[in-house]
Amino acid sequence: MRCDRRGFVKASALLGAAAVVPRAAGPAAERQPAKGARMKLTFRPFTAELRHVFTIAVSSRSTTPDMLVEIDYGGVIGCGEASMPPYLGETQETCAAFLSKVDLSRYPDPFELETILDDIDRVAPGNPAAKASVDIALHDLVGKLMNQPWYKIWGYPRDKAPLTSFTIGIDTPDVVRQKVKEAAPYRILKVKLGGTNDREMIETIRSVTDKPITVDANQGWKDKQHALEMIGWLKERNVLFCEQPMPKETPLDQMAWLTERSPLPTIADESCQRLGDVKKVQGAFTGINIKLMKSTGMREAQRMLTVARALGMKVMIGCMTETSCGISAASQLSPMVDWADLDGALLIRNDPFEGATIVDGRVTISERAGIGVRAIT
Repeated sequence: MRCDRRGFVKASALLGAAAVVPRAAGPAAERQPAKGARMKLTFRPFTAELRHVFTIAVSSRSTTPDMLVEIDYGGVIGCGEASMPPYLGETQETCAAFLSKVDLSRYPDPFELETILDDIDRVAPGNPAAKASVDIALHDLVGKLMNQPWYKIWGYPRDKAPLTSFTIGIDTPDVVRQKVKEAAPYRILKVKLGGTNDREMIETIRSVTDKPITVDANQGWKDKQHALEMIGWLKERNVLFCEQPMPKETPLDQMAWLTERSPLPTIADESCQRLGDVKKVQGAFTGINIKLMKSTGMREAQRMLTVARALGMKVMIGCMTETSCGISAASQLSPMVDWADLDGALLIRNDPFEGATIVDGRVTISERAGIGVRAIT
Protein backbone atom coordinates (compact mmCIF):
# COMPACT_ATOMS: atom_id res chain seq x y z
CA MET A 1 0.00 0.00 0.00
CA ARG A 2 1.28 3.43 -0.90
CA CYS A 3 0.28 6.94 0.09
CA ASP A 4 0.26 9.29 -2.90
CA ARG A 5 0.83 13.02 -2.66
CA ARG A 6 -2.88 13.78 -2.58
CA GLY A 7 -3.38 11.34 0.31
CA PHE A 8 -0.45 12.84 2.21
CA VAL A 9 -1.72 16.40 1.77
CA LYS A 10 -5.18 15.28 2.87
CA ALA A 11 -3.76 13.64 5.98
CA SER A 12 -1.71 16.71 6.82
CA ALA A 13 -4.75 18.95 6.50
CA LEU A 14 -6.80 16.69 8.73
CA LEU A 15 -4.08 16.66 11.35
CA GLY A 16 -4.00 20.41 11.35
CA ALA A 17 -7.76 20.60 11.68
CA ALA A 18 -7.73 18.15 14.57
CA ALA A 19 -5.42 20.45 16.50
CA VAL A 20 -7.92 23.33 16.45
CA VAL A 21 -10.21 23.36 19.47
CA PRO A 22 -13.24 25.62 18.88
CA ARG A 23 -14.56 27.48 21.89
CA ALA A 24 -18.16 27.76 20.79
CA ALA A 25 -19.13 24.17 20.05
CA GLY A 26 -22.20 24.31 22.31
CA PRO A 27 -23.84 25.99 25.28
CA ALA A 28 -21.69 27.42 28.02
CA ALA A 29 -20.58 25.08 30.78
CA GLU A 30 -22.76 25.14 33.88
CA ARG A 31 -19.82 26.33 35.94
CA GLN A 32 -17.20 28.67 34.57
CA PRO A 33 -13.89 29.27 36.39
CA ALA A 34 -13.21 32.68 37.83
CA LYS A 35 -11.14 35.12 35.81
CA GLY A 36 -7.45 34.52 36.37
CA ALA A 37 -7.90 30.86 37.39
CA ARG A 38 -4.89 28.59 36.89
CA MET A 39 -4.72 24.87 36.39
CA LYS A 40 -3.61 22.66 39.27
CA LEU A 41 -2.53 19.05 38.70
CA THR A 42 -2.96 16.44 41.44
CA PHE A 43 -2.52 12.68 41.34
CA ARG A 44 -2.84 9.60 43.53
CA PRO A 45 -1.91 5.94 43.09
CA PHE A 46 -4.65 3.39 42.51
CA THR A 47 -4.55 -0.39 42.16
CA ALA A 48 -7.01 -1.96 39.74
CA GLU A 49 -8.10 -5.34 41.07
CA LEU A 50 -8.79 -7.87 38.32
CA ARG A 51 -11.80 -10.19 38.44
CA HIS A 52 -9.59 -13.10 37.33
CA VAL A 53 -5.86 -13.72 37.12
CA PHE A 54 -4.93 -12.33 33.71
CA THR A 55 -2.35 -14.29 31.73
CA ILE A 56 -0.76 -13.36 28.42
CA ALA A 57 2.22 -14.86 26.61
CA VAL A 58 4.77 -12.97 28.73
CA SER A 59 3.24 -12.65 32.22
CA SER A 60 0.36 -13.17 34.68
CA ARG A 61 -1.11 -10.73 37.21
CA SER A 62 -4.14 -10.17 39.43
CA THR A 63 -3.79 -6.38 39.73
CA THR A 64 -2.69 -3.48 37.54
CA PRO A 65 -0.85 -0.42 38.96
CA ASP A 66 -2.62 2.81 38.04
CA MET A 67 -2.44 6.53 38.70
CA LEU A 68 -5.56 8.72 38.90
CA VAL A 69 -5.06 12.33 37.85
CA GLU A 70 -7.13 15.50 38.22
CA ILE A 71 -6.70 18.95 36.75
CA ASP A 72 -8.59 21.63 38.72
CA TYR A 73 -9.26 24.85 36.83
CA GLY A 74 -11.18 27.17 39.11
CA GLY A 75 -13.43 24.37 40.34
CA VAL A 76 -13.92 22.62 36.98
CA ILE A 77 -12.22 19.21 37.22
CA GLY A 78 -10.74 17.16 34.41
CA CYS A 79 -10.06 13.46 35.12
CA GLY A 80 -7.32 11.26 33.68
CA GLU A 81 -5.49 8.03 34.41
CA ALA A 82 -2.31 6.12 33.69
CA SER A 83 -2.65 2.33 33.52
CA MET A 84 0.73 0.62 33.81
CA PRO A 85 0.87 -3.15 33.25
CA PRO A 86 4.30 -4.15 34.62
CA TYR A 87 5.58 -5.60 31.35
CA LEU A 88 5.49 -2.12 29.76
CA GLY A 89 8.08 -0.72 32.17
CA GLU A 90 6.24 2.15 33.87
CA THR A 91 5.46 2.07 37.59
CA GLN A 92 3.57 4.22 40.05
CA GLU A 93 6.95 5.54 41.18
CA THR A 94 8.12 6.54 37.69
CA CYS A 95 4.71 8.02 36.94
CA ALA A 96 4.71 10.08 40.15
CA ALA A 97 8.25 11.28 39.41
CA PHE A 98 7.20 12.40 35.93
CA LEU A 99 3.98 14.09 37.04
CA SER A 100 5.87 15.95 39.79
CA LYS A 101 7.77 17.75 37.03
CA VAL A 102 4.60 18.94 35.26
CA ASP A 103 3.62 22.52 36.17
CA LEU A 104 0.32 23.43 34.54
CA SER A 105 -0.05 26.63 36.54
CA ARG A 106 2.20 28.41 34.05
CA TYR A 107 -0.39 28.03 31.28
CA PRO A 108 -3.16 30.64 31.52
CA ASP A 109 -5.41 28.97 28.93
CA PRO A 110 -6.26 25.23 29.00
CA PHE A 111 -7.47 25.48 25.40
CA GLU A 112 -3.84 25.77 24.23
CA LEU A 113 -3.65 21.98 23.89
CA GLU A 114 -0.90 21.98 21.29
CA THR A 115 1.50 24.07 23.33
CA ILE A 116 0.77 22.35 26.63
CA LEU A 117 0.95 18.77 25.36
CA ASP A 118 4.06 19.43 23.27
CA ASP A 119 5.75 20.81 26.37
CA ILE A 120 4.67 17.82 28.46
CA ASP A 121 6.03 15.40 25.87
CA ARG A 122 9.42 17.12 26.25
CA VAL A 123 9.52 16.90 30.05
CA ALA A 124 11.26 13.51 29.78
CA PRO A 125 11.55 10.75 27.18
CA GLY A 126 9.30 7.71 27.42
CA ASN A 127 6.62 7.71 30.16
CA PRO A 128 3.73 7.35 27.64
CA ALA A 129 1.12 6.33 30.23
CA ALA A 130 2.08 9.19 32.55
CA LYS A 131 1.81 11.60 29.62
CA ALA A 132 -1.54 10.04 28.65
CA SER A 133 -2.93 10.72 32.11
CA VAL A 134 -2.36 14.47 31.71
CA ASP A 135 -3.59 14.45 28.11
CA ILE A 136 -6.84 12.68 29.09
CA ALA A 137 -7.46 14.99 32.06
CA LEU A 138 -6.79 18.06 29.92
CA HIS A 139 -9.18 16.86 27.22
CA ASP A 140 -11.80 16.13 29.88
CA LEU A 141 -11.36 19.63 31.31
CA VAL A 142 -11.60 21.37 27.92
CA GLY A 143 -14.65 19.31 26.94
CA LYS A 144 -16.35 20.27 30.22
CA LEU A 145 -15.54 23.95 29.66
CA MET A 146 -17.19 23.63 26.24
CA ASN A 147 -20.00 21.48 27.70
CA GLN A 148 -19.51 18.97 24.89
CA PRO A 149 -18.21 15.37 24.66
CA TRP A 150 -15.16 14.89 22.48
CA TYR A 151 -16.88 12.73 19.87
CA LYS A 152 -19.01 15.80 19.09
CA ILE A 153 -16.06 18.19 19.13
CA TRP A 154 -14.31 15.92 16.60
CA GLY A 155 -17.52 15.54 14.61
CA TYR A 156 -17.80 11.76 15.00
CA PRO A 157 -21.18 9.97 14.76
CA ARG A 158 -21.96 8.41 18.15
CA ASP A 159 -24.19 5.73 16.61
CA LYS A 160 -21.30 4.36 14.55
CA ALA A 161 -19.39 3.06 17.58
CA PRO A 162 -18.49 -0.60 16.94
CA LEU A 163 -18.92 -3.82 18.85
CA THR A 164 -16.21 -4.46 21.41
CA SER A 165 -14.51 -7.77 22.01
CA PHE A 166 -14.30 -9.36 25.46
CA THR A 167 -10.83 -10.63 26.40
CA ILE A 168 -10.05 -14.16 27.56
CA GLY A 169 -6.52 -14.67 28.87
CA ILE A 170 -4.46 -17.84 28.62
CA ASP A 171 -5.81 -20.40 31.08
CA THR A 172 -6.92 -23.97 31.69
CA PRO A 173 -9.90 -25.39 29.75
CA ASP A 174 -12.20 -25.24 32.79
CA VAL A 175 -11.43 -21.58 33.47
CA VAL A 176 -11.68 -20.69 29.77
CA ARG A 177 -15.14 -22.26 29.57
CA GLN A 178 -16.20 -20.26 32.64
CA LYS A 179 -14.91 -17.03 31.10
CA VAL A 180 -16.83 -17.75 27.89
CA LYS A 181 -20.02 -18.09 29.94
CA GLU A 182 -19.32 -14.77 31.65
CA ALA A 183 -18.85 -13.20 28.22
CA ALA A 184 -22.39 -14.16 27.15
CA PRO A 185 -23.50 -10.50 26.59
CA TYR A 186 -20.60 -9.87 24.20
CA ARG A 187 -20.73 -10.80 20.54
CA ILE A 188 -16.99 -11.02 19.82
CA LEU A 189 -14.33 -12.75 21.93
CA LYS A 190 -10.67 -11.76 22.04
CA VAL A 191 -8.33 -14.63 22.90
CA LYS A 192 -4.77 -14.30 24.15
CA LEU A 193 -2.41 -16.81 22.54
CA GLY A 194 1.34 -17.21 22.20
CA GLY A 195 1.71 -19.68 25.07
CA THR A 196 2.05 -23.45 25.02
CA ASN A 197 -1.63 -24.30 24.62
CA ASP A 198 -2.78 -22.17 21.68
CA ARG A 199 -4.80 -24.83 19.89
CA GLU A 200 -6.31 -26.08 23.12
CA MET A 201 -7.47 -22.53 23.92
CA ILE A 202 -9.29 -22.16 20.60
CA GLU A 203 -10.70 -25.69 20.61
CA THR A 204 -12.03 -25.19 24.15
CA ILE A 205 -13.82 -22.00 23.13
CA ARG A 206 -15.18 -23.61 20.00
CA SER A 207 -16.60 -26.45 22.09
CA VAL A 208 -19.00 -24.00 23.74
CA THR A 209 -19.56 -21.14 21.28
CA ASP A 210 -19.29 -20.23 17.60
CA LYS A 211 -18.96 -16.47 18.24
CA PRO A 212 -16.36 -14.66 16.12
CA ILE A 213 -12.92 -14.54 17.71
CA THR A 214 -10.03 -12.12 17.43
CA VAL A 215 -6.59 -13.38 18.42
CA ASP A 216 -3.71 -11.57 20.12
CA ALA A 217 -0.52 -13.64 20.03
CA ASN A 218 1.31 -11.00 22.13
CA GLN A 219 4.58 -11.53 20.19
CA GLY A 220 4.47 -15.22 21.12
CA TRP A 221 5.28 -16.82 17.75
CA LYS A 222 8.99 -16.54 17.04
CA ASP A 223 9.12 -18.17 13.60
CA LYS A 224 7.31 -16.74 10.58
CA GLN A 225 6.50 -20.16 9.11
CA HIS A 226 4.93 -21.29 12.39
CA ALA A 227 3.02 -18.02 12.57
CA LEU A 228 1.68 -18.56 9.05
CA GLU A 229 0.61 -22.11 9.87
CA MET A 230 -1.17 -20.94 13.02
CA ILE A 231 -2.97 -18.13 11.20
CA GLY A 232 -4.11 -20.56 8.51
CA TRP A 233 -5.44 -22.90 11.21
CA LEU A 234 -7.22 -20.00 12.94
CA LYS A 235 -8.82 -18.86 9.68
CA GLU A 236 -10.77 -22.14 9.59
CA ARG A 237 -12.18 -21.45 13.08
CA ASN A 238 -13.96 -18.14 12.48
CA VAL A 239 -11.11 -15.89 13.62
CA LEU A 240 -11.33 -12.32 12.30
CA PHE A 241 -7.72 -11.14 12.58
CA CYS A 242 -4.42 -11.77 14.36
CA GLU A 243 -2.77 -9.12 16.51
CA GLN A 244 1.03 -8.90 16.92
CA PRO A 245 1.82 -12.47 15.83
CA MET A 246 5.60 -12.06 16.14
CA PRO A 247 7.97 -10.10 18.43
CA LYS A 248 8.28 -6.37 17.84
CA GLU A 249 12.00 -6.91 17.17
CA THR A 250 11.15 -9.05 14.12
CA PRO A 251 12.55 -7.36 11.00
CA LEU A 252 9.73 -5.65 9.14
CA ASP A 253 10.54 -7.49 5.93
CA GLN A 254 9.76 -10.77 7.72
CA MET A 255 6.49 -9.36 9.04
CA ALA A 256 5.69 -8.15 5.50
CA TRP A 257 6.36 -11.71 4.25
CA LEU A 258 3.86 -13.03 6.78
CA THR A 259 1.23 -10.36 6.08
CA GLU A 260 1.49 -10.89 2.31
CA ARG A 261 0.70 -14.60 2.76
CA SER A 262 -1.67 -14.39 5.72
CA PRO A 263 -5.33 -15.30 5.10
CA LEU A 264 -6.22 -12.98 8.01
CA PRO A 265 -5.45 -9.29 8.63
CA THR A 266 -2.40 -8.72 10.84
CA ILE A 267 -2.58 -5.90 13.39
CA ALA A 268 0.44 -4.13 14.90
CA ASP A 269 0.29 -3.58 18.66
CA GLU A 270 3.72 -3.53 20.31
CA SER A 271 5.22 -2.70 16.89
CA CYS A 272 3.19 0.53 16.63
CA GLN A 273 3.11 2.73 19.68
CA ARG A 274 3.25 6.36 18.61
CA LEU A 275 2.55 8.49 15.54
CA GLY A 276 5.99 8.01 14.01
CA ASP A 277 5.51 4.25 13.96
CA VAL A 278 2.43 4.26 11.72
CA LYS A 279 4.25 4.87 8.43
CA LYS A 280 7.01 2.46 9.46
CA VAL A 281 4.66 -0.50 9.77
CA GLN A 282 2.71 0.22 6.59
CA GLY A 283 2.96 -2.89 4.42
CA ALA A 284 4.36 -4.99 7.25
CA PHE A 285 0.93 -5.12 8.93
CA THR A 286 -2.61 -4.74 7.64
CA GLY A 287 -3.53 -2.33 10.40
CA ILE A 288 -2.67 -0.89 13.79
CA ASN A 289 -4.01 -1.10 17.34
CA ILE A 290 -4.10 2.33 18.97
CA LYS A 291 -3.93 2.46 22.78
CA LEU A 292 -3.96 5.73 24.69
CA MET A 293 -1.44 4.43 27.20
CA LYS A 294 1.07 3.87 24.39
CA SER A 295 0.27 6.91 22.25
CA THR A 296 0.56 9.46 25.13
CA GLY A 297 -3.16 10.14 25.00
CA MET A 298 -6.10 11.31 22.92
CA ARG A 299 -4.35 13.95 20.84
CA GLU A 300 -1.77 11.61 19.36
CA ALA A 301 -4.22 8.72 19.11
CA GLN A 302 -6.49 10.86 16.94
CA ARG A 303 -3.54 11.74 14.73
CA MET A 304 -2.53 8.09 14.40
CA LEU A 305 -6.07 7.26 13.31
CA THR A 306 -6.00 9.97 10.66
CA VAL A 307 -2.62 8.94 9.24
CA ALA A 308 -3.46 5.23 9.24
CA ARG A 309 -6.64 5.93 7.29
CA ALA A 310 -4.73 8.07 4.77
CA LEU A 311 -2.33 5.13 4.29
CA GLY A 312 -5.17 2.70 3.66
CA MET A 313 -4.65 0.76 6.89
CA LYS A 314 -7.21 -0.86 9.18
CA VAL A 315 -7.57 0.64 12.66
CA MET A 316 -8.39 -0.90 16.01
CA ILE A 317 -8.84 1.00 19.27
CA GLY A 318 -7.58 -0.98 22.26
CA CYS A 319 -6.85 -0.63 25.95
CA MET A 320 -5.04 -1.99 28.96
CA THR A 321 -6.89 -3.11 32.09
CA GLU A 322 -8.11 0.41 32.90
CA THR A 323 -10.86 2.15 34.78
CA SER A 324 -13.82 3.66 32.97
CA CYS A 325 -11.82 6.91 32.82
CA GLY A 326 -9.31 5.63 30.26
CA ILE A 327 -11.92 3.51 28.48
CA SER A 328 -14.32 6.44 28.13
CA ALA A 329 -11.53 8.60 26.71
CA ALA A 330 -10.70 5.93 24.11
CA SER A 331 -14.38 5.43 23.30
CA GLN A 332 -14.55 8.99 21.92
CA LEU A 333 -12.49 7.75 18.94
CA SER A 334 -14.38 4.51 18.47
CA PRO A 335 -16.92 5.62 15.81
CA MET A 336 -14.06 5.95 13.31
CA VAL A 337 -12.34 2.56 13.75
CA ASP A 338 -12.84 -0.90 12.26
CA TRP A 339 -12.61 -2.81 15.53
CA ALA A 340 -12.73 -2.02 19.25
CA ASP A 341 -11.28 -3.83 22.24
CA LEU A 342 -12.53 -1.60 25.03
CA ASP A 343 -13.34 -4.11 27.75
CA GLY A 344 -10.59 -3.06 30.19
CA ALA A 345 -12.98 -1.69 32.82
CA LEU A 346 -15.09 -4.86 32.60
CA LEU A 347 -12.07 -6.88 33.75
CA ILE A 348 -11.65 -5.00 37.05
CA ARG A 349 -13.88 -5.14 40.14
CA ASN A 350 -13.16 -1.77 41.79
CA ASP A 351 -13.84 0.74 39.01
CA PRO A 352 -14.06 4.21 40.64
CA PHE A 353 -15.82 5.78 37.63
CA GLU A 354 -18.83 5.30 35.43
CA GLY A 355 -18.73 6.36 31.81
CA ALA A 356 -18.85 4.53 28.49
CA THR A 357 -20.89 1.33 28.68
CA ILE A 358 -21.39 -1.79 26.60
CA VAL A 359 -24.95 -2.36 25.36
CA ASP A 360 -25.65 -5.58 23.48
CA GLY A 361 -21.93 -5.93 22.94
CA ARG A 362 -21.54 -2.46 21.42
CA VAL A 363 -19.52 0.49 22.73
CA THR A 364 -21.96 3.13 23.96
CA ILE A 365 -20.30 6.50 24.41
CA SER A 366 -21.40 8.58 27.37
CA GLU A 367 -23.11 11.83 26.43
CA ARG A 368 -21.59 13.68 29.38
CA ALA A 369 -19.23 16.53 28.51
CA GLY A 370 -15.50 15.92 28.19
CA ILE A 371 -14.51 12.26 28.11
CA GLY A 372 -17.87 11.35 29.67
CA VAL A 373 -17.03 10.05 33.15
CA ARG A 374 -18.35 10.58 36.64
CA ALA A 375 -16.49 9.55 39.80
CA ILE A 376 -18.50 7.11 41.94
CA THR A 377 -16.06 6.45 44.81
